[in-house]
Amino acid sequence: MAHELSALIRAALFVRDLDRSIRFYKALGFDAVYFEGMLDGPSAATVLAVPPTSKVRCCILKRADGPNFGMVGLFEVTEPVPEALPLSAGPPRIGEVALVIYAKPITEAIIACRAAGATWAPDAILFNMPHRQQMESCLRDPDGVLINLVERDPAEQNRTQPVVL
Repeated sequence: MAHELSALIRAALFVRDLDRSIRFYKALGFDAVYFEGMLDGPSAATVLAVPPTSKVRCCILKRADGPNFGMVGLFEVTEPVPEALPLSAGPPRIGEVALVIYAKPITEAIIACRAAGATWAPDAILFNMPHRQQMESCLRDPDGVLINLVERDPAEQNRTQPVVL
């Protein structure tokens, strides 16, 4: 039996400080709130496998001019606070996920990320591939989440054809 799948709707990030993370991702261009509120009740606790007494604050951000996919969901769980992973720093590690975001101009995006609390944000470099060259940088958000910024026109996200070498 075949099933249908959507595009990737959002990345769900479990953060230490929701307000700080909202500021960071808004500075990166996720400037519209798709949903904001408390996720309480037994279903939220069951889905997240947290104690039923947990408080889950949520804010799902998207681009104001964008569709309802490609969003960033930020979740802060408290009472009790779940175990936190050590804050990641520096280059990627095996098994780690990176959020890939087109940014133009990339230099301004990096400056905005640094000002909003990036924990690691090197300057962009020219990345050479067989089919193109583009400026890129990997950086980390306030919780150490890896982000790959690619200097491309954000409108290119709407293309439907694969890259041809």
